[in-house]
Amino acid sequence: MFRIRRIYDDAVRANREAIRQVGEIFKARFAAANSAEIDTLPERLRNPLEAGFRTILYVAEDQAQHILGFAMVLHEPQQKFCLLDYLASASGVVSRGIGGALLVRVRQDAVALGAKGLYFECLPDDPIRTPDPVMLKQNKSRIRFYEAYGARVIINTQYEAPIKPTDTGMPHLLYDDLGSGEPLRRATARQVVRTILERKYAYLCPPEYVDQVVRSFKDDPVLLRVPPRVAAVAPIRRRPTSLEPIALLVNRKHDIHHVRERGYVEAPVRIKSILAEIEPTGLFQTLEARSFAERHITAVHKRDFVDYLRRACASVAPGRSVYPYVFPIRNAARPPRELSVRAGYFCIDTFTPLNRNAYLAAKGAVDCTLSAADELLRGRPLAYSLVRPPGHHAEARAFGGFCYFNNAAIAAQYLLPQGRVAILDVDYHHGNGQQEIFYERNDVLTVSIHGHPNFAYPYFSGFAGERGAGAGRGFNLNLPLGEVLDGAQYRLALDKALTAVKKFAPSFLIVALGLDTGKGDPTGSWLLAGKDFDLNGRMIGALKLPTLVVQEGGYRTRTLGANARHFFEGLVAGRAGEIEPQRRIGHEPKPAGIAQPGISQKGL
Repeated sequence: MFRIRRIYDDAVRANREAIRQVGEIFKARFAAANSAEIDTLPERLRNPLEAGFRTILYVAEDQAQHILGFAMVLHEPQQKFCLLDYLASASGVVSRGIGGALLVRVRQDAVALGAKGLYFECLPDDPIRTPDPVMLKQNKSRIRFYEAYGARVIINTQYEAPIKPTDTGMPHLLYDDLGSGEPLRRATARQVVRTILERKYAYLCPPEYVDQVVRSFKDDPVLLRVPPRVAAVAPIRRRPTSLEPIALLVNRKHDIHHVRERGYVEAPVRIKSILAEIEPTGLFQTLEARSFAERHITAVHKRDFVDYLRRACASVAPGRSVYPYVFPIRNAARPPRELSVRAGYFCIDTFTPLNRNAYLAAKGAVDCTLSAADELLRGRPLAYSLVRPPGHHAEARAFGGFCYFNNAAIAAQYLLPQGRVAILDVDYHHGNGQQEIFYERNDVLTVSIHGHPNFAYPYFSGFAGERGAGAGRGFNLNLPLGEVLDGAQYRLALDKALTAVKKFAPSFLIVALGLDTGKGDPTGSWLLAGKDFDLNGRMIGALKLPTLVVQEGGYRTRTLGANARHFFEGLVAGRAGEIEPQRRIGHEPKPAGIAQPGISQKGL
């Protein structure tokens, strides 16, 4: 068994190891090729358009993350074409369909990227130009392989013309219409060929040679060689985006924590409302969470608090809820013996109850969030932990605001061995939990955009002057905003938040996603609509960081799911580089306040 995944950068260990293994395969299979193509691969992935093409890398890997093969694609977004530069399996790997699976993925993603054609090179299958019978047989086999997927050899041009009189065995150029059935027009072909020769082979092809080859495309439409045996080509299964699907982890037993008291808005229907909108998009891959040891919780929360929460919840009678009502302003050192009375010693409000299943549901949310974080460590760019109860109000030794364990903070601590982490909290209410937990640390940046604590919960935390302390001074940023706010005003604050994140240069981004910023939410007062969530998602996605989204608030179930869908559609678009969100900001009104092909014979 193997899977195909795209490598976006070398930010995580799994990707760095994959790139290293790809380099080994490349040097073994393409020994005569330009070594700079693989030596510069990490930089080209980080800065995809620096060389005039967006470099895209796919790997086929087994469950132990051994690389079995790879495909490297060059994407030209303005001219809307892709060049399949290299396709190869590892030495000693029996086929197992690896090449076909890679090619299928390349064709799917080319369509998702809006490409009008896929081009690549193959060594000639002409016995006059390839007199070696062994090589001739290999070349014929390769071309038949690509023809089976709809590619056709371009003929009646000088693309195969030698650059020097001594050059032999120059490659064919093949064209794949990606299932459109559209003929290849001369003007398009000339533009594409010039781009390939001037950018990929700039070090090799003199201008007069480029002009000669481009002028040789005289037929309109361009002539394509018809294979002797034409088989039906399987249609391309459309993908909504070229990105890997977002890993979706859902706390399936969230509804065991169902508080039925009137006015308790943190209800199970929230999860159903979101799933009903996001699952049909095709952007997500649902995965099962695994169980994690409690030590990951106590790495963030105090042991006595965790022990109390577990014991207290287990002591509550089924169907009952216990609300804190006694708080230790006089004698915190001698808490009452009865666990239900002691709740106020660990809680910041009077409306977050303890019941038989609160601990179990909160633990399930942690398991989902850590499972989603694991997906980032495996190289996936985006993951979503759709859970309840939420977590961002939970502090190291306190629960409240419907929150028991701080999912985002626990995930940040879990990811830290692989690099620094930024937490961006976009809930209507201040993320007091992660602020308190990391307030004196500089390895986690905490940023929160929220309603000003003068009028918004939790009231005691979230002021602009709270910047961190000790080693953490300057690593906490609060952006408290006014009671009435529209999308354009919100994006000005979001731009400041993202500027701080970029300056911090984290390896991972955790987004504490509150949808209670939406218009009509019963716990908020802002006016954000679907288009605003889309634009916010685009801005965050444009950071192109491995990003874990953790569900927090959002309680207007009529619009909750649609707003979540808009956010993730925007997040994917921004991550894929399909739009420059900064341009949108500038046009808004100013608010009043704040092994084959890719043998690259031209390169030999």
